[in-house]
Amino acid sequence: MVANISKSIDACARHYGADEQAMRAYLIDGEARALQLDNRGPIRFNADGTLDDAIRQAYARYGFYIFENVLAEDELDDIKADLQAMRDKFPTGPDSKENHRGEPALGAGHKALNLVWSKPLGDPLGGTSLANGRHEVKMFEPEAKDDTPEAAPFILLGSLQFSEACLRVYGHPQLLRVAENINGPDFAPFNEALFIKDPGIGAAVSWHQDGVTHWDSPDFDQDIHGFNFMAQVYGSTAVNGVWVLPGTHKQGKLDIAELVEKSGSERLEGAVPIVCNPGDVVICNRQLLHGSFPNSGFEPRVTVNFGFHRRSSVLGVAGGGIHSDKQVFDAEVVARRSRVIGYAISARQQRFADETPYVYQPFENNDEDFVWDEQARASLKDYNIDDLSI
Repeated sequence: MVANISKSIDACARHYGADEQAMRAYLIDGEARALQLDNRGPIRFNADGTLDDAIRQAYARYGFYIFENVLAEDELDDIKADLQAMRDKFPTGPDSKENHRGEPALGAGHKALNLVWSKPLGDPLGGTSLANGRHEVKMFEPEAKDDTPEAAPFILLGSLQFSEACLRVYGHPQLLRVAENINGPDFAPFNEALFIKDPGIGAAVSWHQDGVTHWDSPDFDQDIHGFNFMAQVYGSTAVNGVWVLPGTHKQGKLDIAELVEKSGSERLEGAVPIVCNPGDVVICNRQLLHGSFPNSGFEPRVTVNFGFHRRSSVLGVAGGGIHSDKQVFDAEVVARRSRVIGYAISARQQRFADETPYVYQPFENNDEDFVWDEQARASLKDYNIDDLSI
């Protein structure tokens, strides 16, 4: 597991004033209960290629599973190098189009939203009408130190057009095999992002469920809104990581405000943090109730986030309007958005030539040859306009 974070727990708890001891106990108890769950280990498959039965059962039971040691050190180093290069191109603030050298910033000239900002240790979504109002309650916002910036980068959307290392993670053959097992061989993309939780300034994400479209569907089940993979670059702790309420992915649309009221605070009863090491990749059901506290500790968290859907959940369906417009996702839109899978597989094969690349079923009878090169890179500009958001 990640290194002892007692100092970060103390630092976090001190922000809560009269609730300091309650917050400290919540973090420590949540971490202990998280480590007792039987939902972590390497990716394993049965002899017939299906996902290991114990993994599938644990994922169905809890709504999340921690795949350990998926990304090796060299791949993590690639991601860190891209992170450094991207940060160097970040605009100087939310209203800027230039980086610190006065050059056009990352995302300048793009139509789709890319960089999302927050005040340090803030909760920019909680209790607002943003994202269809799904973040019903506002998390506690600690006071940041005086020397912190007025705003800090929080989420980078459409991340695959800016980072070849993240694109290669997206094409990871074992992760794509997991996606096939959960959502079928014709699975469809969702969206991709980097979540940036820098120590002392990283923003909170209020408790929410990701699904929007299918809560009242007659075909509703626990997998209808898809899932996210969350690849951890530096690891994830009780202080900086995502917290989840296990099993809620099977309970339909929840009244989050009522749950907070019953718990007496945003410290929801029964919730656990996702605790894992660098290189681990979490699969998290989008219907699972989840959120994160501000990162008032000392460890950074950067999550390479990407998700997949059943094709039947998106084809012919009107989008939920959070990551993309409320357009109807016809076969042309789904095919166009799926092209990034082909480029990701090619990019990964170029970097990791000894791996057996994944074969994506919808491309098997496709005449198009997906080769990752400069032309392909240019074609990804604004690809996230077509995010299949349900």
